[in-house]
Amino acid sequence: MKQLKFLLITLIILVLPKIGSAADGTDKLIIFHTNDMHARVMAEDDGGQSIGLAEMAAVVKAVKSNSSKVFWFDAGDTLHGMPRINISRGENIIPLLNAAGIDAMVPGNHDFNYGSAQLEALSKKMLFPVLSANIVDKNTGKRLFRAYRIYKLDSGVKVGVFGLSTPECAYKTNPSNVTNVEFLNPIDTAREMVRKLRKRCDVVIAVMHMGVDESSEFTSERIAREVPGIDLIVDGHSHTTLPEGLTVNNTLIVQTGWHEYKLGCVEIDLRDHKIISKKAELLDADDVKKLAPIPDEKIAYALAAMEERNEKLFNEVVAHSDRFLTADRLILRRGESEIGNLCADALRWRTGADIAIMNGGGMRTDLPAGDVTLGNVMAIFPFGNTVRKAEIDGKTIRAMLEHSVYGYPASFGGFLNVSGMSFSFDPTKPVGHRVEDIFINGKPVDDNKIYTMAATDFQFAGGDDYDMLKNLKIVGEYDTCEGVLTDYLNEVGMSGIGLGRINVLRDVEMPADIDEREAA
Repeated sequence: MKQLKFLLITLIILVLPKIGSAADGTDKLIIFHTNDMHARVMAEDDGGQSIGLAEMAAVVKAVKSNSSKVFWFDAGDTLHGMPRINISRGENIIPLLNAAGIDAMVPGNHDFNYGSAQLEALSKKMLFPVLSANIVDKNTGKRLFRAYRIYKLDSGVKVGVFGLSTPECAYKTNPSNVTNVEFLNPIDTAREMVRKLRKRCDVVIAVMHMGVDESSEFTSERIAREVPGIDLIVDGHSHTTLPEGLTVNNTLIVQTGWHEYKLGCVEIDLRDHKIISKKAELLDADDVKKLAPIPDEKIAYALAAMEERNEKLFNEVVAHSDRFLTADRLILRRGESEIGNLCADALRWRTGADIAIMNGGGMRTDLPAGDVTLGNVMAIFPFGNTVRKAEIDGKTIRAMLEHSVYGYPASFGGFLNVSGMSFSFDPTKPVGHRVEDIFINGKPVDDNKIYTMAATDFQFAGGDDYDMLKNLKIVGEYDTCEGVLTDYLNEVGMSGIGLGRINVLRDVEMPADIDEREAA
């Protein structure tokens, strides 16, 4: 793979300046792609693992300066995720994206975290189109965003690009954010788009936030199988690293992973308007630096100004942590974790509830040891969720826990950490019949008894498809998650968060992912 990567880098550096001519009937398209940035715009993000928006933009602009046959498509979950962006409800990332030179993006589920109205408002400030053919207004049936765009190149080649958003947006943002929005069947919509574009375009590209997670009903692989005629799918949502892409039914599916750790690059070669080859690979930070040693100055300047404004606020020390707690996705979305236990304990403490739950996908970064800043806790809880308390019977608790483990061992953002209770489950048993030995405060659960439970507003709105929690009686509303965790660390600390609340009765083989991380 490394050899192929450097061959592509050499090709970009040495050959691309010659691409302007297509006298021999050949064309070479270069498609850069990103997905699931989650507002990682600095090279210092995620402990320096992120490439950085200014760094990636410098590469794309350098290549674009030599050819009009170069695109940058982003597959969503872009506008939300880090405190420096969240604090402005996404406003301060728009100038950065505009300066970067992105050609189109598709909305992901977390792009709705500020609400659908704010997403629409942000899209109108973008200098590039937001594409999604399957998002419509519930009341009018009209599309909220543009369905597709056709790019005509100097050589006469036409490239049709359409967008698709996962129907999981309906519950993988707070459902209250999308009450006026409907997500149409992506397969039916994809067929409609291919019918429109295939007869008019030489290349058909779908930019979609769909993913390849086996626990999802609709995946990019399924769409590729059931909708012939898509040449390239630029994908996101499952945080899957596809080093050389994945070909399904003659459709090349590409995805970079997450958080700007990689910059994707696809070559599509055509002769006489017909595709003759497609290949994909991923560039890492070192590759990017070799291609463009100097980050894009406009973005770097805007980032520096933003950081200066935010520095004082986010660097304020608000709590102390006795030790480091990991928020590794594989751990949080496949089982019990110490940080999950800590957060669930904090929710139960603040509300006085009998039990509390915390979904693995609700916690996004590690808790550092020592001083904890406002920026640290806001990065753990980037969604602005508030804490609530509701009444719930034992039967519903049982159904809730069954849903938590239904996809195990597949990664699931809705896997629950618990406080005030314990349970066991057998992953070899049929879905819906896996959970047993539920104890609440040391006593077996009573299906008919009414308990109180603390959780986030996201969960009580049915987030992560917890429909059984949607109509519970809310009996208390409290602070944000980051505020509750801060107070808990200051007043209680970190004792008692060790593992042992959830018991997996039988071992099963964990699914392998290309980069040894489960798609989630």
